[in-house]
Amino acid sequence: MVSNGTERLLTVALGGFASAAVAVALFVVYPQTLTDLFGVLFAIAAVLVGLRFTSNIAGSLYPSYDVAEVAVEGPISRDGGGGPLPTSPGATPADDVVDQIDRADEDDSVDALLLKLNTPGGEVVPSDDIRLAAERFDGPTVAYATDVCASGGYWIASGCDELWAREGSIVGSIGVIGSRVNASDLAEKVGLSYERFAAGEYKDAGTALKEMDEDEREYLQGIIDDYYDTFVERVSDGRDLEPEFVRDTEARIYLGEQAHELELVDHLGTRREIETELADRLETDEVVVEEFEPERPLMARVGAGAQKVAYAFGAGIAGLGDGRGFRLRS
Repeated sequence: MVSNGTERLLTVALGGFASAAVAVALFVVYPQTLTDLFGVLFAIAAVLVGLRFTSNIAGSLYPSYDVAEVAVEGPISRDGGGGPLPTSPGATPADDVVDQIDRADEDDSVDALLLKLNTPGGEVVPSDDIRLAAERFDGPTVAYATDVCASGGYWIASGCDELWAREGSIVGSIGVIGSRVNASDLAEKVGLSYERFAAGEYKDAGTALKEMDEDEREYLQGIIDDYYDTFVERVSDGRDLEPEFVRDTEARIYLGEQAHELELVDHLGTRREIETELADRLETDEVVVEEFEPERPLMARVGAGAQKVAYAFGAGIAGLGDGRGFRLRS
């Protein structure tokens, strides 16, 4: 059976031969006044253009890659928007990541998925959407923690067959936290007061300009507890860990080496070692990894890249609320 690489080579060779034939016919065999002087140069240029053109066609018809890489970098949100402050970094748009994984799954050339994780976490449902996309991928799925794989990042990793990390990677933060700014005393000092117009007892629970009563605290704590139970369940099922063990981590973060000792990480290794392992699994000499990226205009990609920053610790599952009231994160 002829390989994709051989077919690509044959296509490029045929394209180059055809381009050379056309160039010779136009600029050498039937020379005109200008081509008498520049025919050879024009012929070479035509061949190069033809090779580039046929190479692109061959790359589309006969892809050489067999592993798709999809990256989750930065905080995770639905659309990739930043936080409430102008200096807040942009986030990873979960819908784009899901689309990349689905495109890789539909690509006949892709036999395995490498999910690169460098994220402190993010919003709950978008994180779970990425996990589900990885889970339904038809083939081996390997999550790889670079700098940070915390909270929502670990939630996503639970949908993959295995998780790799570096010895110095930050892993864990399996927990949820709710927070609010209590500005009621400040509002009173500057002469502001909160006047309630709401239908439903808990509609304004967590509003910053009023004191929170015990019923509201219990209500909001219940939401956090429900999310935490779901988180523990996802990790327990996906990573084959006992629920009590997951709870006993108490949302701590671990360096990769310790996370591996606790079996929160399956393997420690470099990207090269992961590719070697995937090659063995796919029964090939070596794998060729193709980075799947969002299908966005150039300027949109440049703008998103400019907002990327390095994260030292996992902030976790974040993002309910608009920054003025109750805010759920970890």
